[in-house]
Amino acid sequence: MSLGLPYSMRLAGFPLGLLLLIGVAYVTDYSIILLIKGGSMSGTNTYQSLVSKMFGFPGYLLLSVFQFLYPFAAMISYNIVTGDILPKIIQRIPGVSPESWYVDRRVLIVLTTAVITLPIALYRNMEKLGKVSLLSLLLTFTVLVIIIVRASSLTSEIPHTEDAWVFAKPNVMQAVGVMSFVFMCHHACFLIYGSLEKATVSNWSRITHVSMLLSLFISLQYSVFGYVSFTGFTQGDLFENYCREDNLATIGRFCYAITIILTYPMECFVAREVISNVFFGGNLSYTLHFAVTFAVVSLTTAFSLVYDCLGMFLELNGILSATPLVFIIPPACYLKLSEKPWYHLDNAIPLLILLLGMVIMPVGFLMAILYPQECSHGSEMFYCLSTNSTLLNITSESFYRMTLISLTGKGN
Repeated sequence: MSLGLPYSMRLAGFPLGLLLLIGVAYVTDYSIILLIKGGSMSGTNTYQSLVSKMFGFPGYLLLSVFQFLYPFAAMISYNIVTGDILPKIIQRIPGVSPESWYVDRRVLIVLTTAVITLPIALYRNMEKLGKVSLLSLLLTFTVLVIIIVRASSLTSEIPHTEDAWVFAKPNVMQAVGVMSFVFMCHHACFLIYGSLEKATVSNWSRITHVSMLLSLFISLQYSVFGYVSFTGFTQGDLFENYCREDNLATIGRFCYAITIILTYPMECFVAREVISNVFFGGNLSYTLHFAVTFAVVSLTTAFSLVYDCLGMFLELNGILSATPLVFIIPPACYLKLSEKPWYHLDNAIPLLILLLGMVIMPVGFLMAILYPQECSHGSEMFYCLSTNSTLLNITSESFYRMTLISLTGKGN
């Protein structure tokens, strides 16, 4: 969910946010390699079997909870984005009114789920979606180009908030959660490692470093150009910041809508596999396959119908599921396998990552609950209702009031 990265800059403060992004990328890279090292040292070839061997059945169950929560919350996030994007796309069609029943976000989420995502999610394996990854990558690059192009004009049209360039802000833990959500890919590590022609830890390390550097480069572009366009107004779903009449943004919305609609079933596969492994021994009959898939899709759809703020879900999913999967479990397994004591200098980095995760998870959760961030709820941002000349002459007081109206719908 790269579109959430500019929002993480708003949470942490732009300078600190960039440093944290690099730090989270490093931790992700390091913990991915730790996982494979742990598997090699323990003679296991899956994340589940590694944790089960290290911490027994309770550890396996706890891992399963985190591995289910991550795709489950991701599916909700994708539906929320679908509800944000599709109404604005359809409203660009001549003759379509914003008051039309078929541009309501709830109607479009239900229709998209029933017609596209549920039928695809009912596939019994992921092989038929092999080409989707390449398409998603191409569309992601297209969206990034659009964000960069629009940043060149929006930075001069939209006034910056007073705290736009503050080094650090209080919501650092939530920002780390969002970043962890974006980088988390540990559930697929052993599968990819097993497919390598030369499956060695050193070869895996090289591949991981290259992949993570590319991912970090793309993430930095999204973060920088997305945030500098809107600064303190940046939403959890970046496309909520672009005006409805923005033709280039409409193309970007269309590309991103295709990406998330096709990615949703992949997350469903992961969630269903966790349920299958924990409750049914890894085998689902056709009836159970349909029932479990329908239940998971229905629950995620129900959540997305009643809640429309993407930022909160990105924060909570990153903090409650991605953080333990990235920061806590891999180093915990490695430290348990290490022949040297946990306080040995060679174990300093795994121990530090583990301790960071144990701080980020509870503190980030409390911060997300106690200090929730405002969102636009699908409304046009104030600068979309103003002419360029008006934007250049906003006083501090009117600027503040327009912000409140845009975010809360209240003038005082």
